[in-house]
Amino acid sequence: MRILVVEDEPLLAEAVAEWLRGESHAVDVALDGGEALERVGVNDYDVVVLDRDLPVVHGDQVCRAIGAEAGETRVLMLTAAAEIDDRVAGLALGADDYLPKPFAFRELAARVAALGRRSRPAAPPILERAGIRLDAHHHQVFRDGRYVPLSRKEFAVLAELMRADGAPVSAEQLLEKAWDEHVDPFTHAVRMAVLKLRRKLGEPPVVMTEPGVGYRIR
Repeated sequence: MRILVVEDEPLLAEAVAEWLRGESHAVDVALDGGEALERVGVNDYDVVVLDRDLPVVHGDQVCRAIGAEAGETRVLMLTAAAEIDDRVAGLALGADDYLPKPFAFRELAARVAALGRRSRPAAPPILERAGIRLDAHHHQVFRDGRYVPLSRKEFAVLAELMRADGAPVSAEQLLEKAWDEHVDPFTHAVRMAVLKLRRKLGEPPVVMTEPGVGYRIR
């Protein structure tokens, strides 16, 4: 998924981002509400992890702005205020879930994954096609029963291709879902990731190129 972490404490923001990247998500970071609104206006996020008490633009306003777009972006609101009234107020603003600080990273990741399932058509936790078995929960891939070790990016690319169920996926779509905003859109990152993926998956080849369209699993 493509995720935005909005948190004004840089160390916490980067810690959350790294944990989520470890789950093979593409993660951007914003350190204030104004920066968050700029990123939301440019990128299509599946989930926004949003601290409530933000400088420049308050988290409440950011949450309202996301809700006003009537898109599929889900909001997980974080705050040090853990009283029932605070949680109710956060949900009333349009947040889809609410997690008080301090929190466990494992719980945060699980809640983000649950929200991500709401932001796009649900995919089964285990995807199978052309002899490939992808276990999204355990982050494991097998080809004809053989375990295939993949990097985070390779796993994310393969997951997007498997979800497409044989339909082609463009390089732009793969960049949007598997890389963060720091990637150069003119880079060969997607092509290189696909080449490595093909090599690791072995013969016969299963990741096919559709010239001028993208890539698909045969």
